[in-house]
Amino acid sequence: MADIAELIKIREEKEKKAIEYGVSTRPERFEYTNTIKEARNLEDGTENISLAGRIMSKRKMGKISFIDVQDIEGHIQLVIKKEDIGEEEYKKMHEILDIGDFVGATGSIFTTSAGEKSLQVQNYTYLGKAYRPLPEKFHGITNQEQVYRERHLDLIMNDETKKRFLLRSKFIRLMRNYLDTHGFIEVETPALQNTASGATAKPFIAHHNAHNMDVYLRISPELTLKKLIVGGFTNVYEVARDFRNEGIDISHLQDFTMVEGYSAYWNYRDNMKFMKEMITYILSNLYDGNLKIQIGEQLIDFGGEWDVISFRDLILKDCGIDIEKYETAESLLEEIKRNDINLEVEGIESLGRGNLIDQLYKKVSRPKIIKPTYLIEHPTDLSPLARSNEDNPNVSDRFQLIVNGQEIINGYSELVDAREQERRLIKQSELKANGDEEAMSIDYEYIKAMEYGMPPISGWGLGVDRFLQFLTNSYNIRDVVLYPLMKPRDSVEEKDSEND
Repeated sequence: MADIAELIKIREEKEKKAIEYGVSTRPERFEYTNTIKEARNLEDGTENISLAGRIMSKRKMGKISFIDVQDIEGHIQLVIKKEDIGEEEYKKMHEILDIGDFVGATGSIFTTSAGEKSLQVQNYTYLGKAYRPLPEKFHGITNQEQVYRERHLDLIMNDETKKRFLLRSKFIRLMRNYLDTHGFIEVETPALQNTASGATAKPFIAHHNAHNMDVYLRISPELTLKKLIVGGFTNVYEVARDFRNEGIDISHLQDFTMVEGYSAYWNYRDNMKFMKEMITYILSNLYDGNLKIQIGEQLIDFGGEWDVISFRDLILKDCGIDIEKYETAESLLEEIKRNDINLEVEGIESLGRGNLIDQLYKKVSRPKIIKPTYLIEHPTDLSPLARSNEDNPNVSDRFQLIVNGQEIINGYSELVDAREQERRLIKQSELKANGDEEAMSIDYEYIKAMEYGMPPISGWGLGVDRFLQFLTNSYNIRDVVLYPLMKPRDSVEEKDSEND
């Protein structure tokens, strides 16, 4: 391949030539009548159609040229005849247009003898020069790091990428629609917080210059949203960007999108029912009424009843350890080792009992759960913000939706007893002081809010990225995030070497 700098220079010269011809190479705007997707659905013979897009291919066959243009939802063929636009314009077009440039065109819709929906062009408008050449269409982008770093290029070149991110947008739109039409009110809460709480995770720390203090990027909006229930909201939700300073793997991101919702007067069983109805509504609309979704080699049926199993029964079934028999982290860890189970976790000796049980579950049970399954009755010390079960205070009124080995939704009946909440968060703070980085900090502002009184509450959180990874059968969760964070490139040379 020719040197990138040389190719850029050639294209810059073409732009200069266009300017010499009197062409505006950076026009202010272009008014189009239809998107490409809309144009493809028009009847043949429809006239005065204007559309715009990026040139993906062009070929000249004497007095007629064929140019393929695309936008985010589709492509269409422009058919340009010398006799229609004039000999001078036809010559000029081939001297200044490159693959990758933007053009607008006006004409009439027809279908070629080969069955290709096309626009018979009466005139075209130059809309923007691409200095950098696109990758070769046949090979596309083969460097996975470049795919994540230059998602715009990935979107240009790969139809599957476009479909994946359009699916993501539609998923979020359907979720919002379902919640909005079922009495929920969408709100926004701060991403910068004084206390790292609302979930068990290691936070990012930033410095607030104006107040000269350290703050935390939120690991969850949970406590803030529950304070809104104190303030009078009945059903509230947020599409929140959350941040957790943890390890990188194919199913975890440090900044990710969660949707969290809270309802006054509900318990966790109400939310299990509501979540099933919401998920089946979304999937039915995404897949034309079909609730049997093909994920790789697995056909997963979201219709019918979903399995429900307790945390204790699941772990007992999968490894023979009855977690209720071990009241301390030390005794449980000893039993895990006696069963030759290697959890492969750094600092395992410092984990509290709840987080140790969670690591055991992730090792021996979670990968085996394929069909939609509600996991319930989590240990209370794994759920410091959840209500304890009235019949067995050692477990919480909590649920998780697990599908294909992934946690999709987490929810529970909320703890609304201010004194019990304070006791649990103090215990969490002690665990953090003793080295458990994922334990929560105590948030006294939240405790104070609770003291004004709370009704029964149930809440839930859905990981959008995790669910989309599952739905699209993506190997890496970064495949469903437009621009995942990457280390900066060392140089322009490194950037260009990826394109070669």
